[in-house]
Amino acid sequence: MRITLLCLLLAVSTYGQTQSDLGILGLEEYLGWVKQYHPVAKQADLRISEAQAQLLRARGAFDPKIEIDWDNKDFDEKEYYNILNSSFKIPTWFGIELAAGFERNSGVLLNPQNNVPENGLYKAGISVPLGQGLFINKRMAGLRQAKILQNLNEAERQMEVNKVLYEASLAYFEWYVANKEVQLFENTLEQAEIRFNGIRQSALAGDLPAIDTLEAGIIKKNRALSLERANLKLIEKRLELSNFLWIDDNVPVELNPDISPEDLNNTDVDAILQTNLIVLEDYDLNSHPKLRALNYKLDQLNIERRLKAEMLKPQLDIEYNFINENISNIDNYDIGEYTFGVYFKLPIFLRKERGELNLTKAKVQQTEFELDLVNTQITNKISQIENQILSYQRQVTASQDIANDNQALLEGEERKFSFGESSVFLLNQREVKYIEAQLKYIETLNKLLNSRAKLFNILALEL
Repeated sequence: MRITLLCLLLAVSTYGQTQSDLGILGLEEYLGWVKQYHPVAKQADLRISEAQAQLLRARGAFDPKIEIDWDNKDFDEKEYYNILNSSFKIPTWFGIELAAGFERNSGVLLNPQNNVPENGLYKAGISVPLGQGLFINKRMAGLRQAKILQNLNEAERQMEVNKVLYEASLAYFEWYVANKEVQLFENTLEQAEIRFNGIRQSALAGDLPAIDTLEAGIIKKNRALSLERANLKLIEKRLELSNFLWIDDNVPVELNPDISPEDLNNTDVDAILQTNLIVLEDYDLNSHPKLRALNYKLDQLNIERRLKAEMLKPQLDIEYNFINENISNIDNYDIGEYTFGVYFKLPIFLRKERGELNLTKAKVQQTEFELDLVNTQITNKISQIENQILSYQRQVTASQDIANDNQALLEGEERKFSFGESSVFLLNQREVKYIEAQLKYIETLNKLLNSRAKLFNILALEL
């Protein structure tokens, strides 16, 4: 379902429009719609929710756990065994695990090592990794990486939103330029029609030859043809712009033909896009989301590298539990009643562990190389676009002066023609030069606007 933007603007005033502005879609207002409602921008926002879910999952590795293990066998009217073992475990940061439990076993064929007092046996203790996993383990690494992922996804979200705003800006500028071309050819067609009617009246009165009427008619038809082509281009650019217009509930919006772009000559585009060249003097390259994302990725890889290096250590875990048959007698703790265990594991060659560590080190180096490359690329692109903007600003001024001069020549030629000192041919030549100069000015203005949008994209700024 599509609705027109004109109806929407008439119904609401989200961006504080006045009544006189209802037929105008400003650049700042338009980009505000794109950022708030475009599906890609909404998808980018989901990265934050995704990172929060990842962090929640990583924190789950530290959740206390209740475990119950019950095993029973009855056969030939005898209870072979009935074994109940329950525990409550609390994982902690440095791989240490606190535990408490209750054990109660019975049966005629019970394994002697499972014999406990009739009312059961309570236990509480601690498990400590003295080798592998003491300073970093999978759950510690997972939580640290999940915290970094929040910053990483925020940087990537900013880049995705910036990209869609950049493409939307280009679409707006193309629409703006197409609208200016239509205005140009509407004005020239109007002048051609006035001129044709005047020449025809003069020809009928015998003041001008009839062939001038034919030439003036050809000029009028050429202007009408140019206007038709410009209108077709405007329709195409308006539809391209509509691809970026959405409202809530993912409803696409079609731009109404009655809506026009604002005059960017009187609008501070640099202020909207934050691309004033003065800002570049204080721009911190390290704040660029692409570089921030790579640094966060590097932080994650360094955590993984530490974890892989930890895997080279032998696994040495000790577990101690004091035991007591009466929980109400917990104060009468006897150090002689306990369970104690040691677990040791060490692969002989460590080929898997060394291979995984080397792979992670290679990823770290690749990311460091990419970080240096992107840093240089962004620096050079900023300098390149800065020079482009300065050059296009000079070109816009020069092309506008040329267009104004051609307009003055055209107006002078029209006065001479009204006095009978010129011809339709010369007048048409002046007008053609004026149209070419105006189109050149519009083209150069479009290049300047696009270069500002490119700078916005390269800096990856967030509106």
